[in-house]
Amino acid sequence: MSLALMQLLTREGERVVLAAHAGAARRVRGASSVRELARQAIGAGLTLAEAVQRAGLAEELDVETALREGRVLAPVDHPDPARVLLSGTGLTHLGSADARDRMHSHAEATQASDSLKMFQLGVAGGKPAPGQTGVQPEWFYKGDGRSIVAPEQPLIMPAFALDGGEEAELAGIYLIGDDGSPYRLGFALANEFSDHRTERMNYLYLAHSKLRPAALGPELLLGDAPADIRGRVRIRRGAQLIWEQPFLTGEANMSHSVRNLEHHHFKYPLFRRAGDLHIHFFGTATLSFAEGVRAQPGDVFEIEAPPFHFPLRNPLALAAPADVPVRVL
Repeated sequence: MSLALMQLLTREGERVVLAAHAGAARRVRGASSVRELARQAIGAGLTLAEAVQRAGLAEELDVETALREGRVLAPVDHPDPARVLLSGTGLTHLGSADARDRMHSHAEATQASDSLKMFQLGVAGGKPAPGQTGVQPEWFYKGDGRSIVAPEQPLIMPAFALDGGEEAELAGIYLIGDDGSPYRLGFALANEFSDHRTERMNYLYLAHSKLRPAALGPELLLGDAPADIRGRVRIRRGAQLIWEQPFLTGEANMSHSVRNLEHHHFKYPLFRRAGDLHIHFFGTATLSFAEGVRAQPGDVFEIEAPPFHFPLRNPLALAAPADVPVRVL
């Protein structure tokens, strides 16, 4: 049985945690934060599912209505956004090199070949045997807790951005325990929103293109993710569906194992500070931008994939220009 945790606000403004299965969601007694529930589980030597069972369940709540009313929160957060790290890995999926090459079709051949070389390294050594270390993936920084966007809330691209495009993928959610050990809490659907037009100008602009918000789906799926996840990603413009494609994720569709990606992220001591929350995006092989689609403000990105019951939807918005000069003291 797949169990997921959710966070939402009641109409009275109370913050609650829900345990969801097959769309039915019941309040977890005494819980208002998934992070705090995870801290308690770690301290008691329990899994999150066992901690939920120990707390007990109360009344069922209507998640569909809460989504329509914008009361569903991201499935995990931290009271101090600076204690959250958003990061990710690229070229991790079978087919991702093809999407990258098509996105960079006008760029110099050396850039495309570098991407292909990185992809081939992953195919050859991204799934090591037990007890061995595989090849390290491409890695990028994305932001802190201020960059997390909840379901149904706008993904805002800066006024200086050249583009705002979706990346439908899985995100792993981790809490660092008091002993410095990373604990995987589960997985969430994600839109790892990026500026692909900036990246296409020059691959060395990848770091700039990733400094954008990212949306997390309503559910935190506990335990291991299925090896073969098949979903759909869409862009709607008003009543019109302007683009739709299937997307594949899960280890059966990846050139790296999840544990290899986790190893190469948490091997760095600075990523193992007690109490920190990590949201790590595992990459994608499907991009509307690679097929010539240009999203516009007002368009709605929609991502769905079993075993997640609820879709992730977010409209695209454009921030007002902001001039932030550096002041000299």
